[in-house]
Amino acid sequence: MNDDGKHLFDFFGERPSPEDVSRPEPDEGDPELQERVIEAMKTVRDPEIPVNLVDLGLIYDLVVRKDGTIYIEMTLTTPACPVAGSLPGQVEEAVKAVDGVKDVRVKLVWSPPWTRDRMTEEAKLELGLM
Repeated sequence: MNDDGKHLFDFFGERPSPEDVSRPEPDEGDPELQERVIEAMKTVRDPEIPVNLVDLGLIYDLVVRKDGTIYIEMTLTTPACPVAGSLPGQVEEAVKAVDGVKDVRVKLVWSPPWTRDRMTEEAKLELGLM
């Protein structure tokens, strides 16, 4: 694939600053907050695949800091996904609503590319892939 220098935000509006999506240094974290964040992310579903983003394996990295800073690195099933401009924002809004969350940073990445191997067994069963 050629890199033509274009990025998602060249097509969908303002590009966030590097600080807005930078990965914070992990600390000892907050396991209870992490569970609530994961549950919030599970409320967001891909509109074309009726499975939540966590079980689809679209969440690549999650940092939950004790101070309420949340970093999420996610991808989509394909760069041509029709909701590429809105799904990361839906994740951000769902996580912002969690009590104890102070700052949410969502970074959309394309590497490594998503494959069905990243899906949970439950998602595969739900979609009839097993």
